[in-house]
Amino acid sequence: MDFESRGVFDGARQIAPGACEAAGRGPAARRKGSGRLRAAALVMLTLTATMPQGYGQQLLGAGQKRPSKEASHLPPAPAPMLTQPFSLRPTARNYAKSFVPWYGNPILRYLPTTVPKANFENSLQLDDLIRNGKIYLSLSDALALAIENNYDIAIARYNLDIADSDILRTSSGQAPLGAPSGLVTGTLGGTVTTLATGGGPGGTTVGSGGAGSGVSGLTQTTAGAGPAPENLDPTVTGTIQFERELTPQVNTLFSGGKPTLSTNTDQYNFTFGKGFITGADLTVSLQNSRITTDNPFDDYSPYLQSVFRAQLTQHLLQGRGIWINKRFMYQAINDRRITNASFRQQVLYTVDQVENIYWGLVQAYENVQAEQRALAQSTQLLADDKKQVQIGSMAPLDVVNAEAGVASDRQALISAENALNYQQQIIKQAIARNLNSPILSAAPVIPTDRVNLAPIPQENEPTQELVKEAFKRRPELEEAVLTLRNDEITLRGARNALLPTLDAYAFYGSSALGGEQNPVALNFATGETYPPGTFHTRGYGTVFGDLFNSSAPDKGVGFNLSIPISNRPAEATQERAVMEYRQAELRLEQLYTQIRMQVVNAKYALTNDRAAVQAALAAEKYNQESLNDVMKELQLGAATTQDVLMQHRNLATAEYNVIAAETQYAKDRASLYQILATTLKHYRINLTDAAEDKVPTAPLIPGITQAPPGQEPPMTAPVGK
Repeated sequence: MDFESRGVFDGARQIAPGACEAAGRGPAARRKGSGRLRAAALVMLTLTATMPQGYGQQLLGAGQKRPSKEASHLPPAPAPMLTQPFSLRPTARNYAKSFVPWYGNPILRYLPTTVPKANFENSLQLDDLIRNGKIYLSLSDALALAIENNYDIAIARYNLDIADSDILRTSSGQAPLGAPSGLVTGTLGGTVTTLATGGGPGGTTVGSGGAGSGVSGLTQTTAGAGPAPENLDPTVTGTIQFERELTPQVNTLFSGGKPTLSTNTDQYNFTFGKGFITGADLTVSLQNSRITTDNPFDDYSPYLQSVFRAQLTQHLLQGRGIWINKRFMYQAINDRRITNASFRQQVLYTVDQVENIYWGLVQAYENVQAEQRALAQSTQLLADDKKQVQIGSMAPLDVVNAEAGVASDRQALISAENALNYQQQIIKQAIARNLNSPILSAAPVIPTDRVNLAPIPQENEPTQELVKEAFKRRPELEEAVLTLRNDEITLRGARNALLPTLDAYAFYGSSALGGEQNPVALNFATGETYPPGTFHTRGYGTVFGDLFNSSAPDKGVGFNLSIPISNRPAEATQERAVMEYRQAELRLEQLYTQIRMQVVNAKYALTNDRAAVQAALAAEKYNQESLNDVMKELQLGAATTQDVLMQHRNLATAEYNVIAAETQYAKDRASLYQILATTLKHYRINLTDAAEDKVPTAPLIPGITQAPPGQEPPMTAPVGK
């Protein structure tokens, strides 16, 4: 089982030879030296294969060449591991879908949804590690606690749901708000080598202004350029209005001699609107009115009037087509994948950071023990010198010299213990959320693991193979290629916005009239009111039926054409989109180079570290034997206390160098795993479990050994004279 993911592709998809030939990268092209198959192209083709049906075919368009064809300079490499778009979720709730199903209570759609409150308590596993007021912490426990409790990872988990909410938003045709990506680096301590991308894809990356800022004080991107997609969510608008009006008359000739006319108007109007992914828009309206009046010129009072109209409008140039109206959905899916890759990068980063902190704690712990041994030796030397002075075989000045040595060692021990105390606080804030517990804050942390210097396979593996491994797994490459894909979407939208607006529309409508005879309706032929029954009463049912029996139709077709004569805004946006795409190509090329150099540097560092450990161990052995020799010489009177103290210092320095060299080796080994993006695989950490804030199985850390039993250093500064 691949412990990096359930929901992470096992490897890159293979591209068929015919696809390479079609792209101009067949055997003939390779013989000419122009057939370098770049990993980015592999990723894009793979992504196209996993996109919704029709996406890959519509993305480039008929006859359109890939804009990146001119920049094929990357070395051959496998495609980066692709993260499934929806596999990583902190909870069972899928925010990419409405929380109310189509068959559910529709009223719930208009009520706010809820998001569970964040957890600020420590996991129970941390309490299980406290024994006798001390935290006995292994590296595996530290990494498991970091996955469950670390704030950086907890904050990054929300990005997954935020990206899902953008998928829900864009499914209605709205522009995405952008999914946050990049690393959260609030945890103190540890030094890691990484390429933090920062910012959010999907149009959220903007820079501060300055002299080149835009009107809003920011330098904005062209993300989202192009015509706005149709609103795919249907809307119903209703207007109900009751109006009572008295109108003074200037000429009573047309009001039957009345100085004012009374009109009561009741309106019931409804409109339905729905957009379609083809670029069409349907609008259906039904207007109803009931009017009561004492105007003698109106035959009906109250009279009923209904007007129906349905119009379908289809974009023929700008805004036409399924792809242009679904491009934000495709972008949101890319953003979700970017967020998944970013979360994987966050876990890699934090795991490596916590491991660095852990080895820093081990170094501080071992250094305290070394300083304790140095102080014990210098104290014993001082006691022996005092005895020698008492019997007259040593000068009092040697005692003063030994006392100075004891004071120096005591000061070094105090410094080492202060460093250890601080390092314990650093590890606590990395693996716990709540440090307010008195037991937790006061408990010293005892590291139970030490470095195993057995060589790892990567030390002897060819550098080029390690580079290929990094190219296949690094999440930054996946993010960069997906961002390039979003830039292609922007290019397509900006190009469509260059077209004029040409819409075809067709409509059908009708109107109907009815009501009851106006009792004051005036017959101009006789000058008298109409007798009752002159006009037949027509109820609303009859009026509504007349809307659809073609008794009074209103139908037609037409075209709307809008041609911008200069078209400079669309031209400038399209040009800028191409320039930003070219920049993204260069950044991707640069990222490959940076990763290659990181791998080379990490492997060389590990080789140097092993040599440094061996040299430090040899120096420690030499200084230990030298100390034994000078102690024998002191007993024979052939050496002075000063000689012994100097050799004590040399041995203490050699012991510290061994501790520092082993710690640096462990840190650089972890850094190499992170640079190769294989940390989760080697430590058997499941990415899906990490997204769900749980560690059902403790990480299995290779290259470590149990600490030998020994005296635990006190957590308070030494006292004494």
